[in-house]
Amino acid sequence: MYDLTGFQRDLLYVISGSEEPHGLAIKEELEDYYEKEIHHGRLYPNLDTLVEKGLVEKGQRDRRTNFYTLTRRGRREISARQEWESQYLDGEIEA
Repeated sequence: MYDLTGFQRDLLYVISGSEEPHGLAIKEELEDYYEKEIHHGRLYPNLDTLVEKGLVEKGQRDRRTNFYTLTRRGRREISARQEWESQYLDGEIEA
């Protein structure tokens, strides 16, 4: 996961927390988080990159709607990232 951008990592996390989300659902979730509009020209090329890297699978719900799921490798990468992060966080972070 070291070669992913922060945006691509965020895409992985959103996909992992949803059941077969479609592109617009992912877009809306990230817009809520970033508090700004995510353009299609940013979203879909990054989703395609995750598919090409074997971290995400793209399925087709109907002619116009694709959905995304994590691959086994994608789940392993998230798990490894969480382990890496946890070594730098001792306990809960206070807000």
